[in-house]
Amino acid sequence: MNRRRHATAAITVICALTVLASPALTLQAAAAPLPPPPPKKSLEEVRAEIDDLYRKAAVATDAYNLAEEKTEEQSAEIVRLARMIVDGREKIADLKAKAGAQARAQYRNGGLPDGAQLVLTNDPQLFLDATGRLKAGAKATHDLLGEMTRAQAELDTYAQDASTNWTRLEANRVRQAKAKKEINDKIAAAKKLESELAAEERERLRLLEVQAQNRAQTTWLGTGVLKDLKEGATAEGRKAVEFATGQIGKPYVWGAEGPRSYDCSGLTQRAWGAAGRDIPRTSQEQWRLLPHVDIKEMRPGDLIVYFEDASHIGMYVGNGMIVHAPRPGRNVTLAGAGSMEILGVVRPT
Repeated sequence: MNRRRHATAAITVICALTVLASPALTLQAAAAPLPPPPPKKSLEEVRAEIDDLYRKAAVATDAYNLAEEKTEEQSAEIVRLARMIVDGREKIADLKAKAGAQARAQYRNGGLPDGAQLVLTNDPQLFLDATGRLKAGAKATHDLLGEMTRAQAELDTYAQDASTNWTRLEANRVRQAKAKKEINDKIAAAKKLESELAAEERERLRLLEVQAQNRAQTTWLGTGVLKDLKEGATAEGRKAVEFATGQIGKPYVWGAEGPRSYDCSGLTQRAWGAAGRDIPRTSQEQWRLLPHVDIKEMRPGDLIVYFEDASHIGMYVGNGMIVHAPRPGRNVTLAGAGSMEILGVVRPT
């Protein structure tokens, strides 16, 4: 026992001496180099990343707006079908009441059908009169049964259509919720990037944005696109332009349709609505459904659609300028029509 105790103590002493004799190793382990920090992004890279996030938010906004529009349409259709179902049930109840009246009349005749009573009569005139009534009654019964069958079939169709629309309604609500989350996530990420910059860097970032837009506009004008452009607008086009320019200074809010704030397609839709023309809600639907015109033929009031995915839209107001709702954090403003990547031009009239 004593030998084991001595051996343990000896081992402890040796270990302690080893540690004390090797301070360089201990310090070297403690001072292991950390991985280098990631390289700092340039302001131009930050600007491109922020633009990309807001573009993706715009695409998600279009998806949200379209789902919202479909939800409203399907809700209205469900209400319409519900009214028709109520009317159909009332109609069937009325037809059943008429059938019951016929059955009670037969019961009052002693339970004999009209045909049997006709055979038993020995009055020729009564026979002829009754024959006409019998034919009319048979036709009425046949028509009544046919109407009841049709009414029930219509009722079944209305109920099936209402169920289908309800399923679509729920699917669009899911799409809305998903799009809403994506919009908020992208906007939050863009704002976080901006918030991490110093005030001076944020100002330089804004200047970089303006400079990029000016370069794109100058390049676009340099193509001579405005040289043969006719500036005349229709009466409707002037009304639309007047409305849109009257909203300058109001903030961009995704999903907004006025009157206090707008997103890009909400502004163009309301402007043309003020001119008496109903157009689709989203920029993608406006691009897909409205007539396309050559950019060399555009006139004030026409809508210019931007980017390959048609995720942005503005209204041409003349002199190479558009009015548009740019993005979150910006207000409705005038901008160069060529300051963004143009997909094409559509004309609501």
